[in-house]
Amino acid sequence: MIKYIFETTKHKLWVFVYLFNFSLQLIYRGIIHDNSKFSKEEMPYFLKVLPRLKYSAYGSQEYKDTLKEIKPAIDNHNKINKHHPEHYKNGISDFSLLDLIEMLYDWKAAVKRHKDGNILDSIKINSTRFNYSNVYIENILRNTIK
Repeated sequence: MIKYIFETTKHKLWVFVYLFNFSLQLIYRGIIHDNSKFSKEEMPYFLKVLPRLKYSAYGSQEYKDTLKEIKPAIDNHNKINKHHPEHYKNGISDFSLLDLIEMLYDWKAAVKRHKDGNILDSIKINSTRFNYSNVYIENILRNTIK
């Protein structure tokens, strides 16, 4: 019985260490999230379009046209920030769980910029945009938000 208690406690400790490490990595990502938007390569572009984004529906033609207008900033942003599917050759398929979580909460924060923003709608729209039509990924994202 003592050996069982020792081994189970040791197992619990390792799980704690791994979860704590993962949590620290998430906190770090929250601290450095989108720092590139303050760079000279991105800030001038985003300053120009930010007011328009509030009144454009996510995924609309107006939204897509706005992204085209700031393409150099978007390209730089995606190149630097791992939580964007465009960062990787195979998109979300190359993500780590950290990337996926940061992406999801990036989307949740981004919908607040749009007058009619809705995270569940964004998850659906992005399933086509980023080709993660795998229902399991979409369900995991939706379940996490709930």
